Amino acid sequence: MEAKGDVSDSSFTSVTSLTLKCPKKIPQQYVLPSFQRSNHSLLDHISTEFPIIDLSMLNHPAHMPKLVNEVGAACKKLGFFQVINHGIPSWVMKDAIDSAEELFRLPTDKKMCFASADVHAPVRYGTSMNHVIDKVLFWRDFIKHYANPISEWIHLWPSDPPSYREKMGSYAKAANTLQKQLMEVIMESLGLNADYLHDDIEEGSQVMDVNCYPACPEPDLALGMPPHTDYGTLTILNQSQQGLQIMDQDKKWHAVPFVQGALIVRLGDQFEVLSNGRYKSIRHRAILDTHKQRLSIASIHSMPMEKKVGPAPELIDEQHPIAYKEGSFSGFLDHISVKSVSEEDTYLDTLKIHEA
Repeated sequence: MEAKGDVSDSSFTSVTSLTLKCPKKIPQQYVLPSFQRSNHSLLDHISTEFPIIDLSMLNHPAHMPKLVNEVGAACKKLGFFQVINHGIPSWVMKDAIDSAEELFRLPTDKKMCFASADVHAPVRYGTSMNHVIDKVLFWRDFIKHYANPISEWIHLWPSDPPSYREKMGSYAKAANTLQKQLMEVIMESLGLNADYLHDDIEEGSQVMDVNCYPACPEPDLALGMPPHTDYGTLTILNQSQQGLQIMDQDKKWHAVPFVQGALIVRLGDQFEVLSNGRYKSIRHRAILDTHKQRLSIASIHSMPMEKKVGPAPELIDEQHPIAYKEGSFSGFLDHISVKSVSEEDTYLDTLKIHEA
C-alpha cells in the first residue's frame, strides 16, 4: 500500500532535481533578503564547549544525580545538548542516513506520489518548508512520516528503496526508546516524577522528518531551513555532517560541531509550555555547503496529536505564575498550514499569557 498525495499540491520543483542541471547560480525564489542570510563572518562561537552528555550514566544508579544535573543545566542554558553512549548502534544510525540518501536519489516520479501540501498527511514529500505559502523558498527536500506506533504507520512509508522501511524503521524504534529515557531524566531535572505523563509519552506522536540539503552554488544567499523552533517535547537529530546552527539566549548564532556517533537533542515548544517557561525551546536553522550534500533525520516527539498540554501544576506558584495556555500538536499543524513556521507570529506566541 502506498500513500498518495493530493495531485493539486504536487506542482513543485524539488531542489534535488534543480541541482541535476548543475546551476552556477540559485534561482531568484531561493535568494533571501540580506538581513535573513547566514553571515559566516559574523557567526559567534561559544567560549565553552557545547554540552556533550554521556548517557552511559543511565546504567549506573549512583551516577543518576550527576546525569540529571547535567541535563537540567543544558536544558536551562540552551535547550540543547548532544548525547554519546546513547545505546543506538552506529550502524543503525548510518543505515538510516544511507537509506535516506537512496530515497532522495530516486527518480522524481517515485517520490512525487507522496507529494502533498497537507501538513496533516501521515506521509508527505515536499520541498522548502511549505512551498505553497513560503515567500522565499528554502534549499531543502524532505519526506515526513508518522512512526509511533510503528506498526500502525510503516506500511504507508515508501517501499522503494526496498530497504527503506527496515532501515529507517529500526532507527525510528531506537530513537523512540531513547526519547522515553531522556524524558524521564528531563522530568526529574524539573523536580517532577520521572514517570510524569508516562502514558501520554508512551502513546505520543513521533514524526520522522528526513531532510536532504543538496550542495548549493551560492550558500551565503540561501538557507536550508529558516530560524524556527520545533513544536513538540523534544527532537533527536541524526545527521551526516555539520550544518546546524542554534541561537543562544542573547540571540547570537553558533555553529554546532559535528561529533561522530553523537545525537543532538533539542527541546521543543511543548516543553517550554510544560515547564512553565523554566526551559525554553531552542531556535535553530540549517545552513548550506558549496560542495557537500547534507542529510539529517529529525525524530520529532510530542504528546499525542490531540493532547492539550499546559504548564505542570507543580511548576506554578507565586514566583512562577501560569505563563502559557494549553496547546496541542494538532493545533500547531493547523497554525502552520496557513502561516510559515519561520514567521514571527508563531504558534507558541499564541499560547503565551501576557500580563496586563
